[in-house]
Amino acid sequence: MPKRVLTGRVVSDKMDKTVTVLVERRVMHPLYKKFIRRSKKYAAHDEANLCKEGDVVAIEECAPISKRKAWQVVQRNGQPLAEAPAEAVSA
Repeated sequence: MPKRVLTGRVVSDKMDKTVTVLVERRVMHPLYKKFIRRSKKYAAHDEANLCKEGDVVAIEECAPISKRKAWQVVQRNGQPLAEAPAEAVSA
């Protein structure tokens, strides 16, 4: 199953290796048929502490890292982040 990817804005970068990302979506009101905004905040892993408040980031679902953190930052302002080197496998 593919991993979900969401796009949002960084609203907090105070934590170490973690950013809070606000993701907004538009949904239609069931009775009035008007589009309204719904938002949710996600805690996302930022290994290199590159993201700052106001950055537009793409976050991808991953295995749980902590109690609240199961997303990781994959793009910052349209630029892909450098992936961490793969674990050394002893042969």
